[in-house]
Amino acid sequence: TFKLLGILDVENIPCARDSVLYGSLGSVVAGLGHFLLTSRIRRSCDVGVGGFLLVTLGCWYVFHCRYNHAKLRIQERMAREGIKNKILYESTHLDPQRKPADGSG
Repeated sequence: TFKLLGILDVENIPCARDSVLYGSLGSVVAGLGHFLLTSRIRRSCDVGVGGFLLVTLGCWYVFHCRYNHAKLRIQERMAREGIKNKILYESTHLDPQRKPADGSG
């Protein structure tokens, strides 16, 4: 497993890898852009770190990946419950696919 700073397990946390990659790109863009505009090295490094934090956290909480992951978990839970109900109610009078027996046959 790959742990970022010894704490964040990037492989097992959904969307962590993408967020960190976008954050590093945001860091380079923000730091280099600030340096090209102002030629201040120390302040550009600070802006780069701030850009990393903002972009990483923005992608982590707002980005569509977390939304899609949550939607997928809900769909999996619904499918699991459906399978459980199918097994539970199969061949009983509560089975929705069972045709009702009318007294004529």
